This record gives sequence, C-alpha cells and structure tokens, in this order.
Amino acid sequence: MPVNLPTNLLRSFVAIVDTGSMLNASEQVFVTQSALSLQIKRLEELVQQTLFLREGRRLILTAAGDVLLDYARRVLLLHDEAVAAVSAGRFAGPARIGMVQDFADTLLSGLLSRFAELHPDAQIYARVAGTAELQTLLERRELDIVLGFAAPNDAHAVTVAPMSWYGDTALADRPVIPLAVLEEPCRFREAAIRGLEDAGLQWRIAVETPNLATLKAAVGAGLGITCRTHLFLDEAQALEHERLPPLPRVAAILRAGDKLDKAASRLAELALETVQAL
Repeated sequence: MPVNLPTNLLRSFVAIVDTGSMLNASEQVFVTQSALSLQIKRLEELVQQTLFLREGRRLILTAAGDVLLDYARRVLLLHDEAVAAVSAGRFAGPARIGMVQDFADTLLSGLLSRFAELHPDAQIYARVAGTAELQTLLERRELDIVLGFAAPNDAHAVTVAPMSWYGDTALADRPVIPLAVLEEPCRFREAAIRGLEDAGLQWRIAVETPNLATLKAAVGAGLGITCRTHLFLDEAQALEHERLPPLPRVAAILRAGDKLDKAASRLAELALETVQAL
C-alpha cells in the first residue's frame, strides 16, 4: 500500500523550516509546540527517515529532510491551487506574499491587517526573507507577490530611495571603521563595503546577523555603523560625516506572479499603494 502523507504534517514541516524554530512554526500553523513535535514524529514514521537534527537550539535538516522539503512545497502548492480552483469566485487563497525585513514592520501590521479586514474569508501566507530568496520562490510559484530591493533602474521598481549611513559618529573617525551588516547576500552590505573601499578607507565587520532587529540593536549600542534606507531608522537619525563616502540609491520593487487569483490580485494592489506611500 502506498504511504499517504497528510498535508497538515507537510505544512507543519515546511513551517518549521521557514520560520527556523518550533515556537515560531507553532504560531504559524496554530498548534502547540508539543502537538507540532508529535506531527513531525508522525511524519518521520511515515517516511521512515529522520528529518531534523539539533545543533544547540537550532533545527538542521537532514539529507532526507532536504529532499522532502522540495516535494512538500510542491505538494502544498498543488493542494492550495486545487482548493482555489474548486472555490472559484471566493477568496479561497491563500494569498502568498514575500517581503524583505525592512518592509515587515510596516506591512505586517498595516497592509496585511487591512487586507484581512477587507477580506475576512481570505487566507494569507507571509514570508520574510532576502530579495534573492523571495524572487526564487516567486519563480518557483511558491509566492504570488514579492516586495524587495533592487537596482534603481529595475523594471519592477515602485519607488527609489537614497541609501544612508546610520550609527555613532565617533565610529566613522576610527582608523578601521566597524560595520554592522546583514548576512550575504545583501545589497546594503555590498554598497557599504564598496563605498568604503572606493574611498580608500579600512573597515571590518563587527556585527553580522540575519536579523534586522539585531542589526538595529547593534547600531543603537554603538557597535558598528551600517547602510540602509529610511525604512531602517528615521532620516533624521542618518549619520552625516565628511569621511564617509556617498552611497547609491536603491529601488523598492514589487513583483507578482502571472496567474493571480482574486485574493492575490487584491493584495498586490494594496501592496503597491502601501509601498508607493513609504
């Protein structure tokens, strides 16, 4: 007899990978951590493979888990498309939106809550990650809408903003300037390093993090300077120092899939309005 993999188990499995922890995943799939743990145990029993290994507090995919992840995403994508297809005329969703961390504070509390109020029957899936990863997910049809950063002349640019330096002025006077940056790939990280090198200034990475909140905390604590837009901190808090080189402009982009249902199309319209106003 073939093994049947329930979609709720696959959805929980993918949620753990995407959010990075049992706690965050439990909030996304609306089950307790203990129930989520039992779901993963059941999934491992069905495939007869260990899917995760622990490294300290981190959950790391095994080779089998990595293989299953791609299939799980495709199964869930087809499942959700099937639900949408047989629920034609309704906001069956889910409308799947991806955004960079800079937009998350504004959009999660504003755009998505507004969309939920306008369309209470709609389902929403939100993914926060880097632009490159989000665009890959869009191309694989795992997201409907992507909000990210790109070059100023990008065809999908909604608005263009200047990059600015942020941090303690005294740090810019040091012989070797300490930087606080996000992990690669990061357009702002690249711009900061290229600008300092072109100006003949020495630098070192003092803080490197995947998390924008940690980056803000590091800059606020005076551990390093960074390069972002006004979405990071208010323009009034931008660092101006004659030693620091000028920075390029960056575009906020909105990309959407070619076959959006009513829910995703409406969400794309609201996202465009929101980003244009930033």
